Amino acid sequence: MRVLFASLEGSHFQLLAPLAWALRTAGHEVRAACVPDVVETVTRTGITAVPLDCPPWYEGLGPFHQEAIAHFGTADQQREPDRQDTWADQLGYESVIVPALNSRLNSDQLIDELVAFARHWRPDLVIWETLCLAGPVAALTVGAAHARVVSGPELAMQLGTRREFLRLAAEQPPEHREDPTAEWLDWTLERLGASARFDESVLTGQWTVDTRPAGLREDLGVPTVPARYVPYNGRSVVPRWLREPPARPRVCLTLGVSIDGGYGLWDLDAVLAGMLDALADLDVEVVAALSERQRAHLPRLPGTVRVVDHVPMHDLLPTCAAVVHHAGYQTKATAEFHGVPQVLLTGWEWVTEAMGEEYEKQGNLLALPLRSFTRDRFRETVARVLDEPSFAEHARRLRREIQELPTPNEAVTVIERLTARHRKGEGAA
Repeated sequence: MRVLFASLEGSHFQLLAPLAWALRTAGHEVRAACVPDVVETVTRTGITAVPLDCPPWYEGLGPFHQEAIAHFGTADQQREPDRQDTWADQLGYESVIVPALNSRLNSDQLIDELVAFARHWRPDLVIWETLCLAGPVAALTVGAAHARVVSGPELAMQLGTRREFLRLAAEQPPEHREDPTAEWLDWTLERLGASARFDESVLTGQWTVDTRPAGLREDLGVPTVPARYVPYNGRSVVPRWLREPPARPRVCLTLGVSIDGGYGLWDLDAVLAGMLDALADLDVEVVAALSERQRAHLPRLPGTVRVVDHVPMHDLLPTCAAVVHHAGYQTKATAEFHGVPQVLLTGWEWVTEAMGEEYEKQGNLLALPLRSFTRDRFRETVARVLDEPSFAEHARRLRREIQELPTPNEAVTVIERLTARHRKGEGAA
């Protein structure tokens, strides 16, 4: 069969790469549709890329992130702990999130480009990452099956909020049941001449491929194909120093490539200085994996800190007693794969603070919102994760659960069966 992967960004595709290769080695044809600046990331994996002639998804989102962090952060702080959302709250949220985020990530240009290729290539299955709603739209337009790969708690896709929205909508008079998400996606499908119309599977997938242990999943009423997360860090080389065991407990500090001071909501210089100063108080070795733009914000470094541009997390994290990071799913999932306790810095995007609260329930990590960051609080948070045995115990338990999941190769048979059930083999060509 023909399988088309759809993702918005390079690190998002890296989450999909092991599954893409599992399908490829099972004999299926695989393509990955992406914007031009992700083509190299895709082709480095050995998967064939399909460039889409449209700008990167993140253009224009900077102002949204700043406004959303300020708005939602203030609302959360002022919110009474036991207050339940009203219909007006939920409708207001949907009315903001569709034009300000979802339709910007999935612009008409991106959707049209992806649909044009799907009409040309005729995939049997479209596999899409959580935020790439262009994927299911393209699938429904050509009659292909489609599946969503889950990366983190469902609130990252706002599906938890969506369920509450639908519950409250059902309580309203029919003439007041506005639904901005359904209206946008239904209009898009009609514009493209698709015979299908919007239903909730456009948001959930006809089924999900979920890399999380069963205890961390939400029931969305669609089939789930479990598939073990397999770390893939892109092209990388293991440095010589990493082959020697650390003399003291090692702590990895990484901010991905996302936090570079560009949001303007806090002082990255002060945050980095505070983190490194606090870690110097602890009897640890620090490996700071920072991008060139992040290194420009570094203060004078203590001798216990090693700064590296790029090091494969899959090789570094097994040597670490803890990792401090930006709540990026790849870093988090790789730490879980190796049973490493974590400290998450949240709030740098509008949704990550709420994600951190959900993640803490796992028991293997603590989340520290950047709006609450102080040197002392950071030091105490890291010290807790290092010193309290429960964090390491929960991390080891989660690692065992991950190892019991089917590999991507073992999931292929189920994916083949579900594709045969859902594809229609026809569409508006």
